[in-house]
Amino acid sequence: MRKFLYILTILFSMQGISQENNTSTVFWNTLKSHCGNAYRGTLELPEKDEDFGGKKLVMHLRTCSENEIKIPFFVGDDKSRTWVLTMNEGIISLKHDHRHEDGTEHDVNFYGGTAANQGKADIQMFAADVHTQEQIPAAATNAWWITIDDKTFTYNLRRLGTDRVFKVVMDLAKPIKTPDAPWGWGE
Repeated sequence: MRKFLYILTILFSMQGISQENNTSTVFWNTLKSHCGNAYRGTLELPEKDEDFGGKKLVMHLRTCSENEIKIPFFVGDDKSRTWVLTMNEGIISLKHDHRHEDGTEHDVNFYGGTAANQGKADIQMFAADVHTQEQIPAAATNAWWITIDDKTFTYNLRRLGTDRVFKVVMDLAKPIKTPDAPWGWGE
């Protein structure tokens, strides 16, 4: 009986844990602590990539609010990509906003996914959602994940059942000068 009461006490005390202490919120707040900063990165995978290899890679945590973080990701002179993270009831979603130089949306836009759970304080995973599958049928098995610690931010992609893999590592230890606005931001 004593063990049973002990377990009940633990369970009831866990119900009182606030959202501020859940792992997705810790991840979110760690990411938000970098808001306004820009960082350089390197392409880790694939080792040889025509679109990203050898180009200057920069991410800028440009805007942060209670429920949304927008991170433009520049590849050389291409300012078309923005990672959009949203928080809804303790669960994080990742979407990809792609713009043409004139600011209009790409035909393939806002693909991504929502975490299945609160993840961990240093990693969040996102499986392709229905919208992604409809826009990019081959990406139906995409899995993205973002990691963050004191020194690095990684953006990762794996297309399950294929050789498609992508990994960028950003150096959070060395902020750089903030870049100009991404395409479509009107600044």
